[in-house]
Amino acid sequence: MTAAGARSPDPGAAGDFEIVRVGYGHPDAALLIEQVQEEYVARYGSRDETPLDPLMFEPPSGSFFVGYLAGHPVATGAWRRSTVEAFGSTESAEIKRMYVAPPAQRRGLARRMLAHLERTAAASGARSLVLETGTAQPEAIALYVSAGYTPVPGFGYYRDQPESRCFARSLTPPAERA
Repeated sequence: MTAAGARSPDPGAAGDFEIVRVGYGHPDAALLIEQVQEEYVARYGSRDETPLDPLMFEPPSGSFFVGYLAGHPVATGAWRRSTVEAFGSTESAEIKRMYVAPPAQRRGLARRMLAHLERTAAASGARSLVLETGTAQPEAIALYVSAGYTPVPGFGYYRDQPESRCFARSLTPPAERA
């Protein structure tokens, strides 16, 4: 693993991708969080102002992950406990800070991070995952829809913003939902 400020990853295959749970304040997490905030500024004109407490991402309340490609930090994903109702339950977790740095995009890393978030949230007892994204992120929306997420009513800090889009996916096998 590398510290904040590491050089960009080699554009090799995604086979050397490792996902590691880190604290929200870890230098690699901070580096990538700042990159995603810059992306929000480019797409929406401002940083994400959702109030976040780093403790929300400490077990058992949640988890924050950094994805490393060939030892370089290139992706983040996190979940935190939520009470948003989805699929008849309020035992949900909310996805936050999904991001893949541009040099590592188009390799399936976001899909791998999303699957990791789903597994770890389910293992912690979450029955569904919810998330909020925006219309200026069509590639994110396409990822979530292709992974089985369905639109749900708005929630959270940006629920009343016209460009906000919210989605959810059940983590409970169909036979257990009845």
